[in-house]
Amino acid sequence: MRILVVEDERLLADTVAAGLRRAAHAVDVVYDGGAALERVGVNDYDVVVLDRDLPVVHGDEVCRALVGSAPAIRVLMLTAAAKIDDRVAGLALGADDYLPKPFAFRELAARVAALGRRSRPAAPPILHRAGIRLDPHHRTVHRDSRYVPLSRKEFAVLTELLRAEGAAVSAEQLLEKAWDEHADPFTHIVRMTILKLRRKLGDPPVVLTEPGVGYRIP
Repeated sequence: MRILVVEDERLLADTVAAGLRRAAHAVDVVYDGGAALERVGVNDYDVVVLDRDLPVVHGDEVCRALVGSAPAIRVLMLTAAAKIDDRVAGLALGADDYLPKPFAFRELAARVAALGRRSRPAAPPILHRAGIRLDPHHRTVHRDSRYVPLSRKEFAVLTELLRAEGAAVSAEQLLEKAWDEHADPFTHIVRMTILKLRRKLGDPPVVLTEPGVGYRIP
């Protein structure tokens, strides 16, 4: 998933982002509401983790703007205000979920994953194709019953290819979903990741290149 973390406590924001990246998500981070609105206008996000009490533009206004202009984005609102009335108010703004501070990262990660499943068409819990079996929950991959160890980026790319159900996925789409905004779109990072993925999956090659279109698993 592509995730935006919006939190003015920089240590907390960076810690949350690092944890989500370890779960193979592409994560961008901003520290105020104005920057959040700018990022959402440029990138397609599946989930926004949004602090409510933000500088520049308040989190409530950011949430309203997302609901109005990008309804497909799921919003997980974070706040130190944990009273029932505060939670109800946050949900009334259009947030999809609400998590009071302090929180356990495992719970935040689980809530983000649940929102991500709602932000895109439903996929089976286990992805199967061309002898490949990918388990998103346990982050394991097998080909013809052989375990295939993958890096986080390789796993993310393979997930997108399997989700496409045989259709070609462009390098731009893979870059959007598997890397964050710091990835250089003019590098060969997607092609190199595909090459490593092919090598690990073994013969016969299962990830095909469609010249001028992208990559697919038939």
